[in-house]
Amino acid sequence: MEGTGLRNVSSHCSISEMDDYDLAKLLDKPRLNIERQRSFDERSLSELSIGLTRGLDNYESAYSPGRSALDTPASSTRNSFEPHPMVAEAWDALRRSLVHFRGQPVGTIAAVDHASEEVLNYDQVFVRDFVPSALAFLMNGEPDIVKNFLLKTLQLQGWEKRVDRFKLGEGVMPASFKVLHDPVRKTDTIVADFGESAIGRVAPVDSGFWWIILLRAYTKSTGDVSLAETPECQRGMRLILSLCLSEGFDTFPTLLCADGCSMIDRRMGIYGYPIEIQALFFMALRSALVMLKHDTEGGEFIERIVKRLHALNYHMRSYFWLDFQQLNDIYRYKTEEYSHTAVNKFNVIPDSIPDWVFEFMPTRGGYFIGNVSPARMDFRWFALGNCIAILSSLATPEQASAIMDLIEARWDELVAEMPLKISYPALENHEWRHITGCDPKNTRWSYHNGGSWPVLLWLLTAACIKTGRPQIARRAIDLAESRLSKDIWPEYYDGKVGRYIGKQARKYQTWSIAGYLVAKMLLEDPSHLGMIALEEDKQMKPVIKRSVSWTC
Repeated sequence: MEGTGLRNVSSHCSISEMDDYDLAKLLDKPRLNIERQRSFDERSLSELSIGLTRGLDNYESAYSPGRSALDTPASSTRNSFEPHPMVAEAWDALRRSLVHFRGQPVGTIAAVDHASEEVLNYDQVFVRDFVPSALAFLMNGEPDIVKNFLLKTLQLQGWEKRVDRFKLGEGVMPASFKVLHDPVRKTDTIVADFGESAIGRVAPVDSGFWWIILLRAYTKSTGDVSLAETPECQRGMRLILSLCLSEGFDTFPTLLCADGCSMIDRRMGIYGYPIEIQALFFMALRSALVMLKHDTEGGEFIERIVKRLHALNYHMRSYFWLDFQQLNDIYRYKTEEYSHTAVNKFNVIPDSIPDWVFEFMPTRGGYFIGNVSPARMDFRWFALGNCIAILSSLATPEQASAIMDLIEARWDELVAEMPLKISYPALENHEWRHITGCDPKNTRWSYHNGGSWPVLLWLLTAACIKTGRPQIARRAIDLAESRLSKDIWPEYYDGKVGRYIGKQARKYQTWSIAGYLVAKMLLEDPSHLGMIALEEDKQMKPVIKRSVSWTC
């Protein structure tokens, strides 16, 4: 294929003999001087004025390399207090999850649960699962594994991908990959999954977005722009963006997706325009905007990104946002309006508003709802999408504060005994049977259906710091520290308050471990926030009617 020298092979083929792709050459590229980093991030939509609005000056331009030894996070060595004993335990567990390819670490497996009878795909390196691991290593001054991972998954992107007789788009990133070691031949081979082996056979829409976001995090952390500027990474970004920016029959700037295409990878009624994908899409577009070169090919994509960002920004802030006033407005909507001046643009029937949301919505607070499409609004709360909306500045500062207000006001529902509910509320009875297809894993208050996921702790902590609410993060971390180690780092918790270890939860779940470490390091050294947060672009700020939750 053009620009990479990659060979077209099946997604199940070995890459052990792919000598024409010289990974070592990319790994050995010289690191550029740190002074280049500021100019790298100034190539944004409006020459971004960088800085954390609530007490963290210049976090966006901050260069925050890790500074620590093997088992002691950099943040802990600079503080006078002793780190929590769980920190060293977590680092030991995280290092045991490392996966090596030809002697080089290339990722972390999903779980190291030797007690589990069924391995399934928990022994693979998942793109989305590796993100908190990558951030932990970056914050601890160990960027090489992240660089190796970025390059290895970039190489896998070049594989030919088929499900049955259908060929997937060239830019699709794998959901996961597995390294196979042959002790007799002393060779390593890789097998990748692009959705053809996944439950439901759904391609991972979020993988490409996480890859772009992680590439920016690596660049911000190390000050090394040479990796992002390689022809291979530039082409990889363009291929991902080509899948998302292509023109079709869409009347909205949001991405139309199938159920199960993200962290919620089973049927949960998120088909359409799920908030998680839209928030990640927005963040990936903004991240790519500052990394793409202003050459002929890059310039074309930059222009398309700018246009899409303006439209997506307005659409999400206007139609996905829900607070007390907006809920009251929807409750009073007229239907069957036909004109350009229609207020109820999606013809949402007020009687379709679920009863629970009237009690759930506080007078002060708000959130981005789960989905908006013709005649349909999914009012459920989804944690990942709302946290990413804050970190990417998809949410205005007022909206970000309102999300934090909601979390504080509805702590017993969204956090309770273990942070954090992936979705709220749970689907039950007929609704569960109809929407999930009677999924035995997604029963009420379990797994993706209202389960509590410790990995979300890092996203909550980052959002808290960005909005100037570190006390919320401390409270959540204290809850996690009371259980996680004792429960052997489970994947998720079940029950309305997250009291019980999930019925099918793996122990030593890697992203539960890494999520805790990232949360701790963020809270102890908030300058790390710069690698995973973007300040608001003033040119994309639409005129939106202020509601009571913003002014109370």
